[in-house]
Amino acid sequence: MEDESFNRFRVSFMQDVLPLGLAMVQRIRNGGAGKVIEVFTTNEDPLNELRVEGESAAKDLRERLDKVSPGLGNPVMEVSVNVDVPQDVKIQDEDSLKELLNKIEHRLDNLKQLLALESADEVSPKEQD
Repeated sequence: MEDESFNRFRVSFMQDVLPLGLAMVQRIRNGGAGKVIEVFTTNEDPLNELRVEGESAAKDLRERLDKVSPGLGNPVMEVSVNVDVPQDVKIQDEDSLKELLNKIEHRLDNLKQLLALESADEVSPKEQD
């Protein structure tokens, strides 16, 4: 239980706090503390603005950390997967096997298409230009 709390904290830090901090550091480098204060006085949601600004640098840092030790920058998330396997599948001959393999191949093709659509939806506006 305690380990899970630490992992949640770490994920939250890597996804939320790290981009914020890196954006603040970048603003301080570029214009001093005034640039950091500026975001709080000119935006309705300054934390989100900073999070978006720092996401690219945070992503790079997380990837470099993963090269040092896999899972260090992008924590491994536990997932549970449930698969409904039909119990009535019986392979009696080669034709039945081919039919079953064709069904599996069709399902894999559908999965690939869904994953391609998801990755296309995740393209940021900067990448689209």
